Amino acid sequence: MTASLRRSMIERTDRGRAGHGDAMGSATRSADAEFAAAYRAHVDFVWRVLARRGVDPAALEDATQEVFVVAHRQWGAWKDRATMRAWLYGVARRVASTHHRGQRRRQRKLASLIPPEGQDLEARIEGRARLVALAQAIDALDPVHREIFVLADIDQMTAPAIAEALGCNLNTIYTRLRRARARVTEAMTARELDEPNQERQHAKSR
Repeated sequence: MTASLRRSMIERTDRGRAGHGDAMGSATRSADAEFAAAYRAHVDFVWRVLARRGVDPAALEDATQEVFVVAHRQWGAWKDRATMRAWLYGVARRVASTHHRGQRRRQRKLASLIPPEGQDLEARIEGRARLVALAQAIDALDPVHREIFVLADIDQMTAPAIAEALGCNLNTIYTRLRRARARVTEAMTARELDEPNQERQHAKSR
């Protein structure tokens, strides 16, 4: 997320506030302040959603700004604060769809799982191997289960918020999330069980 994008959106909000006369009163100023707070709270989330949905890195800043331009025009369309992220997710999906015209290239943000530099080399190699295995396990899910898994376990959205964002029944979300987690766990467990065999084969090849 770039500082220029943050400044651009803040300036846009300030211009909108300055353009209102006294007749608009405190309600408009309150809405502008509310929008600015929502931008600060959710801009990184919107950026991640757009990146995962295949928006080219060079276009991410413009696409993120577009999401919040749409949000500013439609401010108040969300029902309450608990559902704002779900609503923004829906806006981001539409913007991403416009940008890449069906060429979806997901870019997951799993950098937080990479081991810190301070660990010894063996631990860092193992940590990176687990990261690769996790990404592969997620990639192996079908698109429906993959999207729900990422929203819940990477973006930390609640099941009700996911249900609203995707337009699905809440029980369906819970069921699919359980299945997705079970499949990822199964894949990671299979990897751990297979490690001794791989080590023996590697030793024999030396």
